Amino acid sequence: MNNQLIFVRIATAEDAVYADEIIKETESSAIARGSGISKRSIESVVEKMINGKAVIALSSSAEWVGFSYLETWENGSFVSNSGLIVAPKFRNSGVAKCIKNRVFRLSRRIYPKAKIFSITSGTAIMKMNSALGFEPVTFEEITHDFKFWEGCKSCINYDILQRKKNCNCLCTAMLYNPENHRQEDSAIQKNEKFNSDASLQTLN
Repeated sequence: MNNQLIFVRIATAEDAVYADEIIKETESSAIARGSGISKRSIESVVEKMINGKAVIALSSSAEWVGFSYLETWENGSFVSNSGLIVAPKFRNSGVAKCIKNRVFRLSRRIYPKAKIFSITSGTAIMKMNSALGFEPVTFEEITHDFKFWEGCKSCINYDILQRKKNCNCLCTAMLYNPENHRQEDSAIQKNEKFNSDASLQTLN
């Protein structure tokens, strides 16, 4: 992995060849951590790539490094940033943060008025969310879309969510409300282009 260049960019239809590997690593990582996760299908991952609603990281040798995607709920009122995964050999290198930042910026560009949320049980994700302006909230403050909560059925902790009547679970909900960041967003848009040009990171 020494001195490899890692490209973090918006995924395209051509990246569908990595979908199976992404799905398998996502599931195996959840099992290894003993944590719950909503399972994704290969078809859903490919659909995100085709529609420009996913971020992928690849090495200069075309090796899959990491992935994340966004999903909309309640007619675009809410956007979720989900499925962040990094291949084992590239972890603890800063790639996850680059992907997280990129999918967040993509969400802000496409849906500037939407509230962006993330639910996670991982401390590292919580720290990245906080750095971007997310705040911990109750489940009541994120989407009530039935389809979103249906996705939790494949999680090993779904019985807890049911017992709590969808009010809380082992995951923490975090929310970015653009109404609370108007001046900050204005400054960002003046100094940064929200485009699809590839980002670059060097790993030593």
